[in-house]
Amino acid sequence: METTPAILLRRIKLTESSLIVTWFTEAHGKLKTVAKGARRPRSPFAGRLDLFYLAEITYSRSRQSELHGLREVAVRDSREGLRLQYERTRMAAYFVELVEMTTEFEQPVPEVYDLLRRALDFLDKNDPTRRAMLHFESELSRLLGVTGLHNPEADPAQSIIRLAGQLPRDRAGILKGLPHATAPAA
Repeated sequence: METTPAILLRRIKLTESSLIVTWFTEAHGKLKTVAKGARRPRSPFAGRLDLFYLAEITYSRSRQSELHGLREVAVRDSREGLRLQYERTRMAAYFVELVEMTTEFEQPVPEVYDLLRRALDFLDKNDPTRRAMLHFESELSRLLGVTGLHNPEADPAQSIIRLAGQLPRDRAGILKGLPHATAPAA
């Protein structure tokens, strides 16, 4: 059994009663777990598996696949502020999708974990801004090594496209709806 802080990235129905839950952790990178019985009304996971949650998870590693068994979840921060405004949720989903597209399973990237955690914490308490979005893209591309010393003038979004093949489809719509305010970046 292993225990680690984790950010919930995605939930997918596996069976009538179980979910596949994708997490992003500092020490282990992206992980997939099976939450058996999570869809049952009296599940020990009830109310603990929502998008963007910061939780401490306990899981048992599978020796045969990348799908590990989720044993316990203790929510540390539900980030309720992300659910107060559609635009906050939308940008949080954009950040999560970028991280999912640019990271590999079980390859730790602690700096990216910290960036995502700080970005979600920012959106939990602040309205999204163009500056926050561009800052996240810039930092992500720098941390992944696709912009920086060798090419400081490169557009972070274009660098991410070269790495991942594309950006999330919702990017243009999010940018269009954002003010040019100068709120503090994530």
